[in-house]
Amino acid sequence: MKEFLEMVNRYFHFRTAHSELVGFWYSELGAMNKVLHIWKYDNFAHRTAVRHALANDKDWQGKFISAALPLVEKQHNEVAYLVPWCQLGKPSKEGGVYEWVTFQMKPGGPALWGEAFRAAINAHINTGYTKLIGVFHTEYGLLNTVHVLWWNESPDQRAAGRHSAHEDARVVAAVRDSVRFLESQQNVLLIPLQCSPLK
Repeated sequence: MKEFLEMVNRYFHFRTAHSELVGFWYSELGAMNKVLHIWKYDNFAHRTAVRHALANDKDWQGKFISAALPLVEKQHNEVAYLVPWCQLGKPSKEGGVYEWVTFQMKPGGPALWGEAFRAAINAHINTGYTKLIGVFHTEYGLLNTVHVLWWNESPDQRAAGRHSAHEDARVVAAVRDSVRFLESQQNVLLIPLQCSPLK
């Protein structure tokens, strides 16, 4: 893992020359030896063109891919959109930690659970203990999945904020309303890499 992360920081400029990197993190808690990165594309044709260009980029293929692939055990990708009521945010300062929370919702899509889910997210935002970076809904991958990316100054600050939020009647009410549409959830604490625009 250490070798892989060093290679990313050293050679990832070859990849970002082709399309916009939103963020790149490695897992600290909730998963081991895992990285997560988010890329922005204008549309599917844009993504296809980028993939084609990368396949023909000798620096990317020779300096990173050929050396990195033997270190990779498995890969997974999804296509997800920012939900209409959320714009991509940025932390108030560099440093801190990110939390990637994945909610598996019941089939039916946002028409079924969107309003209740948004209310639960807003209830957490309104407590002021955490910063919302983005809410993403899958288009390809496991459907009815929503990923929420939060930023906190530290793991301890997040823990204290969550504890306080769970005693806030507004949060409790909003969460209680939204969990009726929830099948499962999991989270990962993430640390941004040097090359990540979101730090």
